Amino acid sequence: MATWLSRRRPPVELPRLRSRDTPTPATRVDLHEVMPDLLPYLGQAAYLQLETFQTLSRVVGEVDDLGAKEKVSAAAGASLSKHQGIVAEIRRRGDDPAEVMQAFADEIDGFTALTTGADWQESLLAVLVTSGLLDDFFIRLAAGLPGDVGPRIAALLGSDGGQEGIIDVLRDAIGSDPKLSSRLALWGRRLVGDTLLVARSALQLSGNAASDEERTEPIFTELIAAHTRRMDALGLTA
Repeated sequence: MATWLSRRRPPVELPRLRSRDTPTPATRVDLHEVMPDLLPYLGQAAYLQLETFQTLSRVVGEVDDLGAKEKVSAAAGASLSKHQGIVAEIRRRGDDPAEVMQAFADEIDGFTALTTGADWQESLLAVLVTSGLLDDFFIRLAAGLPGDVGPRIAALLGSDGGQEGIIDVLRDAIGSDPKLSSRLALWGRRLVGDTLLVARSALQLSGNAASDEERTEPIFTELIAAHTRRMDALGLTA
């Protein structure tokens, strides 16, 4: 897997989005050309869900409002369930989940350190942005997995992850402190570049920048469009 933390991170140019009112023509992408092998896919996806669970569990302890605690804890439970489901797929193939995930531990731990907020509001937005983008990404890639594992993983990652609850908690926080809006919008924009580097690291790219961009641009355009809708739901600029 390409390392995105052991070198100076280059700026990530986001795909240019069409107007929200402009229909986007469907573009077929042969995912088999860029798909990682099955076990690396599962290992990276499983460890990312585990990190999301740990972050949300920490936020539960930092939030004072009991209603907010309940919503964040529900989201944490959903991430843990996704992690356990992916781990079950690894075991089904006779492999040790810990060993499969270990290859990604240092780099994903570093990614988590980069995306940990200065307070619980920033940390919660980080989960919304990073897990939203990466769940969408791994769901998209699942179509290229062999056999029946793809539909199972897509259904698992597409299940209710508590995002609506996280949006509710953040919306209430912004309503209580309007100055929070500009700070979170800036933080959200910073998170996107690092998260897309994680997504790109999972792909089997050729090294030909022009060819790789042509093949993967539709995937990343879809990811950014869904991210923009989540930020819109918070009243924040993506």
